Amino acid sequence: MSRDGRSRTRTYAAGALALLAFATACGDNGDGGGAAPAATKTTAAASPPSGGAAPTAAATTPGAAPAEGDAAAWAKWNLKPLAPAPAPPADKPIKLERTGTVPVISDVKTSDKVVFITIDDGAEKDPKFVEMLTDLKVPITMFLTKDIVKNDYGYFKPLQALGNHIQNHTVTHPVMSKLPADKQKAEICDDQAALTQQYGTAPLLFRPPFGDGANTPMLNTSVQQCGPRAIVLWRESMQIHDMQYQAADKKLKPGDIILAHFRGPKELKGATMTQMFADLLARIQEQGFSVARLDDYIQAPAS
Repeated sequence: MSRDGRSRTRTYAAGALALLAFATACGDNGDGGGAAPAATKTTAAASPPSGGAAPTAAATTPGAAPAEGDAAAWAKWNLKPLAPAPAPPADKPIKLERTGTVPVISDVKTSDKVVFITIDDGAEKDPKFVEMLTDLKVPITMFLTKDIVKNDYGYFKPLQALGNHIQNHTVTHPVMSKLPADKQKAEICDDQAALTQQYGTAPLLFRPPFGDGANTPMLNTSVQQCGPRAIVLWRESMQIHDMQYQAADKKLKPGDIILAHFRGPKELKGATMTQMFADLLARIQEQGFSVARLDDYIQAPAS
């Protein structure tokens, strides 16, 4: 059955009015336009200064290289199988520290021809997407916003069970640079606590909504106080059928982090979450890349 022929899956009614406020979340508007993220600086994971509170984030154990599913599973979604990602590097290119300033990353320094898919917010809770990832076993990293996902925390647990980690994306999805330090801390710490309680692992990574304030000292301090040990941005953002690039040549590079969203037909001009994701995979394959797990390239702080 073709992607365009699949019927729309239901979206969750609870909180629908609130979710409208997030239709343009994280720096893109879902129609192929939109501004680049407010901060795009990549900071090498050098040893940060010592000091600061010990993190509350639990170290996560990287999984094995993801299986990419068989040809029949890919054909079910009208896709050709992606080439399997290489084995995770023994020497992780990003090494995080327990204390001190957290690095800001938007890509991973690697010669592997891989990219990393991250999906934000959590508004669309399409059961077909869970089915799709169960079939294809493509790794993703989820940055979840408490007020958007709290009506159905359970939706994301099957995705987590596939080895996909859940990370911090604030409580209410605000423009962080407009908040005072105490409000920033509340947004990050309260999301950290909720996600840790619901999913059993403290997020190691934080993404500011819209990429806003990522390189400011105040936000960096707020992140340190709440537990995450890196701020994660992106190089490309998936719209509906194609990607928006920060690079002038509009090409993927090894180690690029790609931003997508949990969105449905209302935000995707009639397209479903699975159609958007299938188009994303097709764009990645066209450029000869595989999809790797972001956590496999990050060394968590020593406990």
